[in-house]
Amino acid sequence: MFSSLKHMSPFDVNMALDAGFDSVTSYGSVTLDEITPLIQDAMFSRSPRDAARTCIFFGGKDAGLALDMMERLKATLLKPFEISSFADPAGSFTSAAAMVACVEKILKQKKGRTLADMKILIFGATGVVGYASGVIAALEGADVTLAGHDGRERVQAKANDIKKRFGVAVRAVDASAPAKLLEVLVGAEIVFCAAAAGVQVLSAPTLASAKSLIVAADVNAVQPAGIEGLQLMDNGVELPGGILGIGPLAIGDVKYKTESGLFRRLATSTTHLAIDFRDAFALAREIV
Repeated sequence: MFSSLKHMSPFDVNMALDAGFDSVTSYGSVTLDEITPLIQDAMFSRSPRDAARTCIFFGGKDAGLALDMMERLKATLLKPFEISSFADPAGSFTSAAAMVACVEKILKQKKGRTLADMKILIFGATGVVGYASGVIAALEGADVTLAGHDGRERVQAKANDIKKRFGVAVRAVDASAPAKLLEVLVGAEIVFCAAAAGVQVLSAPTLASAKSLIVAADVNAVQPAGIEGLQLMDNGVELPGGILGIGPLAIGDVKYKTESGLFRRLATSTTHLAIDFRDAFALAREIV
């Protein structure tokens, strides 16, 4: 397990072990330039027949860097010594996949609609979960906007990165003041709240002002809730104004099953796999 941070997340270590891996070795403070020699050492340590038994997990808290590391791994692999890989920095890819899948299901069940062309506003968009959920939704054809709590500059950088990496356009807006927050909510049909734990983004009055809002989802399980009035286990529960709310533990249940399922897939595969947010979303859709 590779992390650009000092320590690998104990969450991911436990998930891998519980999913069936016999052993897990963590490497902290790993840089992009160190990936190739590390992969070469891991790759040639087993025969081609057993190469798939080696899996590299990319953690940390930088989605772009984790994806870059995974691409560096792919470029380093030599047949027939192909090892597996899984990117899920800070659990963001599986969390984002779970949130988007939960919203998609509720939207279809209760409104008969898909994500295509839905106007989605994302708070916490500079974080890994917000970033990944924006990518997944945009690839599904949604009209995605990233809201910056500290201005437009950082979310615009994320929007530029998404366009460069995935070829989809998302917008960036300034939501740094109450008046600006109300302004960016106008026309929004879905809200993804992926802000820092314990930070309330949408108060009840603010939520009530969002007349076009259909679904609001939050991944923050630490009080106060990111969306006032939303309960931890809500899953399509109507909030004031008829907004359908999806709480963090409803999303978290799907996230846990998704990450565990992907680790199990890797632990039992006899051929090499490369797993990222796309695979996470596909599995989360099956789970919900």
